[in-house]
Formats: sequence, structure tokens, C-alpha cells
Amino acid sequence: MTIAAVENRTAALVLGAMTILPLADVAARATIHTSVAGSAVIVQHLALVLGMLGGAIAAREGRLLALSTLGDRERSGSVSAAARTFATAVSVAASTWLAAASYWFVKAERHFSHTVVYGTPIWVVELVLPVGFVAIGGRLLLRSAETGRARVVTAAVALLLVGAGTFVPDASTRLFLPACAALVLAVLFGAPAFVALGGAALMLFWRMQEPIASIAVSHYALSVNPSIPTLPLFTLAGYLLAESGAPRRLVRVFAALVGRVRGGPAVVTVLVCTFFTSFTGGSGITILALGGLLMPVLLQARYSPKDALGLVTGSGSLGMLLPPCLPLIVYAIVARIPINAMFLGGVVPALFMAAVTAWWGVRRAPAAGDQRRRFDAQEALSAVADAKWELLTPVVTAAALFSGAATAVQSAAVTALYVLIVETIVHRDLHILRDVPRVMSECALLVGGILLILGVALGFMNYLVVAEVPARAVAWTTGAIHSKLLFLLLLNVFLIVVGCLMDIFSAIIVQVPLLVPLGAAYGVDPIQLGVIFLANMELGYLTPPVGLNLYMAAYRFQKPVPMVLLAVLPIVLVLHVGVLLITYVPALTTTLPRWFGY
Repeated sequence: MTIAAVENRTAALVLGAMTILPLADVAARATIHTSVAGSAVIVQHLALVLGMLGGAIAAREGRLLALSTLGDRERSGSVSAAARTFATAVSVAASTWLAAASYWFVKAERHFSHTVVYGTPIWVVELVLPVGFVAIGGRLLLRSAETGRARVVTAAVALLLVGAGTFVPDASTRLFLPACAALVLAVLFGAPAFVALGGAALMLFWRMQEPIASIAVSHYALSVNPSIPTLPLFTLAGYLLAESGAPRRLVRVFAALVGRVRGGPAVVTVLVCTFFTSFTGGSGITILALGGLLMPVLLQARYSPKDALGLVTGSGSLGMLLPPCLPLIVYAIVARIPINAMFLGGVVPALFMAAVTAWWGVRRAPAAGDQRRRFDAQEALSAVADAKWELLTPVVTAAALFSGAATAVQSAAVTALYVLIVETIVHRDLHILRDVPRVMSECALLVGGILLILGVALGFMNYLVVAEVPARAVAWTTGAIHSKLLFLLLLNVFLIVVGCLMDIFSAIIVQVPLLVPLGAAYGVDPIQLGVIFLANMELGYLTPPVGLNLYMAAYRFQKPVPMVLLAVLPIVLVLHVGVLLITYVPALTTTLPRWFGY
């Protein structure tokens, strides 16, 4: 068995244990009125293991999230091999320093007698941090070039960078600016996002001559946050849906219900994409899973190829405000808002954004193609009956989440198990042994890449807090801007720029701790601030240079990125209007949370 196979199977086992333990806890409390001892703590630390293992798998597959797309252009020859070597060397050097920071953190923890559960020393579990960073750095080096000679050169440059920071006298002062310039260049040439944020944190603590082990402390604290396990569990549910026959069944349902009227195919596209993105997290999976089904539907209804391409691409980002989408969970964790409150706050704005997109699609329906057919009740009933179990997925999630019978993690586990049963036993679209482990390892890859970014970025944010950057930002902004309405307008402009330049998870961890005190200073409801933030980031999926959905659509439909951008531009403009309404009509966001006491 290869190392890759061992890693994939281990990731599947870890994710499986994270699903089973919360469910066992619920069953134990319901039957014998007691909890499974230590189950919550075990699941939290399994999230740490899954995060680092998933990060290593993502590095192995070359799928770590990056802030720049120049790395992709490099493969086509527009960026030299020297630039790629340099970016990889910086990445390997940063991984080495992060591994060292994690080692020093674990070494300090060994002096204490803390245990995780059942007498297991906590430092034993924490070892996954340095081991994980070593594995990630090694994978980055192995993928840096196809020849051993090129890898040796990359390793030598990385070793030189590490040595310069270790042995040069007064390095933290003399080399700080050159190190910053090197990091910026590496990021522009495609270094992973965790290198950008982790490298920045390393250099800032290095300059202050503070222990870099504090970065590992922050990484560990975030990875074992009680709410973090909801991320892989809800993601697993989304991946299982996407890999099964659920997309086909859902398209059939909405086509039978609304597809027979003028503009109906556009409404079908919006509804199905919104449903899927709420589970897949807007990571482009929706376009890959549904694009081949929806594009022929729109073209058959005589939509122009440009409008059809724009609708599928634009709709792929809808649903990010609808529970249980991952960005909602991450924002709630970072902003310290109850997850249930963020879920409730996002429902109406999510439906509103979907409605304005559907309105545009209906308006673009060609009159010449208006071949409306009578509603076929028999087909509608048959389609609903075929997809009834998938349609009940949001109901199962909401019932578990808002009934009070289960925590957020347990609700996520219930959702994952429900979808697993539906797709493996009821519909038999996925084989429990052949397909499910593959889906689980793919889920671990995505979650690992996200947690890797969040963990090192939290260390970066800790520096900003120590340097009192949020407090200074509040003081300057409130002194310069006295109108709440003007602040909200400028906030949207700022977030549009952020969405163009950063992936959503990096943006959340870096910007939210700065924006939350600003919002409080202007009396903006924290839930509304979160929805405004995420609504703008939703547009970031459709705007270059980072806009992931643009590249996914270009890949899926084999179209140039500029063509996709022109096709989706009208929808982007419509969604901007929707964002402004969400911004200046707080009731759209705050009504539901207040009804439920938040």
C-alpha cells in the first residue's frame, strides 16, 4: 500500500470517527441519560489531526489554496522556472519555521501534566502540528520540479533562507525588509495562502523578538475550537450530495415545478445552485457538479450562450449565506457570534440574492423561445418522490440545529449521516467501500487547506492585537467618518476590493477581527455586519484575480476567463444592488435572529 493510500484511508477513518462520536453521544443521552466520556474533546482533537493530515494531502496533490493565480500562468510559460523555484523555496522555508515553532510549543507542553482524555498526554496529540508542517514542506519540495537537480536547487535556496534568519547577526532588524519583499514576491508567484499569512506572522514576531511558538499556540487553539468540527462534517454532507445522483434528481424536481414557464430554466438554475452551494461552500464544486446538467437546459430554452454561461457561473456563488454554508460557520467562530444566530441572519438575505438573480434570468428569457407547456402534475409528483430524501436534508439540519436536542457539531454529524444513508443505502449511488472513502479523503483535502490557513492566520491576527491595530483603526475611522451611512458605503467598497484580492477564508480570519470593533463603534448589528461581509465575499467568487468560480467555469465549459467574466458581469451588477439593499435595510438580516432570541 502506498503512502498516499495510507493517508487517504487515515483521513477517511478520522472523519468517520468525527461523525460517529457526536451521534453516539446523542444516543447515549437519549437512552441511558449520560454522555460518552470525553467525546467532545476527542472530536475537537480529531479536527486538529484531520486539518494537518488534510493539509499534507492538499500539498501532495498540489491543491493548497493560493492568493495569486500567477502560479497557474507559470505552468503555461509566462513565469520563469526560476520564479517557481523561488516561490517554492520560500514556501519550504516558511513551513520549516512553522514546524520549528510547533516543535517548541510541543516541547514546552511536555513540562505540564495535561491530558486530553483517558490519560493521553496532550503533547502527544499536539505532535501532529510539527509533523504536519514537515510533511507539507516536503510535499511542496517534491512537487517543485520534475528533476532531482531542480529539487536540490530549491532545497538549497530554502536552506539558505532558513540559515540567514538563524545565523546572521541582528537578522530580525537587518533582514526584515528583504524578508518581507521575498515573501511578497513568493506570494505573487503562487506560494500558498498559508505561507503568506504564516510567513507574515513569523516575521512580525521575529522582528519583535517574541517567541514564534505563539503562532503554534494560536493554531492549536483554533483547531480544537468546539465549533470547528462542524466544518468537515457539513462539508462531507455536501461532497456526498455532489458525488451522487442528487444533482440530476434536484434538477428534475425544479424543472418539473417551475421549468415550464418563461424564464423557468433560469429559476431552476438559481434554485439548484443555491441548494448545492449551501452545502459545498461555494468552492466551485457546484459549477463542476451541475454545469453539465444546467447548461443544456438553458440552451434548449434558447438562452444565448453568453447568458447561459453567466447564469450558471453567477448562480454557483449563491447559497453562501444559506445555512449550513462553511463561510457562515467560519465567520461565526472568528467573530464570536453563535453559529445558530449567523445561520438565521443569513436566510432572508440568501433568498433575496437568489431572487434578484432569478429575476435577471427571467428578464433575459428570449420571447422568441417562449414555448410554455402546461404544468405536468404527474411528472412533478414523480420528480419530488424521487428526490424527496435530498429535499429533506435542510429540514433535517434545521430540526436538529434549532430544536435544542443537539449541538451544532451533533447537528452536523446528523446531517452527514443522513446524507450518507440516503446516497449509499436508499439510492445506492455511492458504494460504501469503493466510493465513500474517496469522497471522505477529498473532503479532508479541502478542510485541511482551509484549517491550515485559519490556524496560521490567527497567529498573524494575534500580532495585530498585540500591536493594537484594531483599536487604532477604530480611533482613526471614527475620527474621520462621522456618518454611519457613509461608513457602510465605504465598508462595501473596501470589501469589494478585499473580495477581489483574497480568498474568503483568508479574508475572514484577517479582516473580521478588524471590522467587528468598527461595526460596534457605528452601532451596526454584529449579525448584519457578518452578512454584509459574506455577501461581498460572495461577489469575490465572480471577480478577478481570485474569483474561483470564473476559473471553474472556464475549466468546466472550456471558455477563456475573459469571456466568462463578460458573461457574468450583468449578474455581478445585479448582486451589487442586492448587497446595498442588505446593507441599508437591516431588517432583512436581523428579523429572524430576533424572533429566536438572538
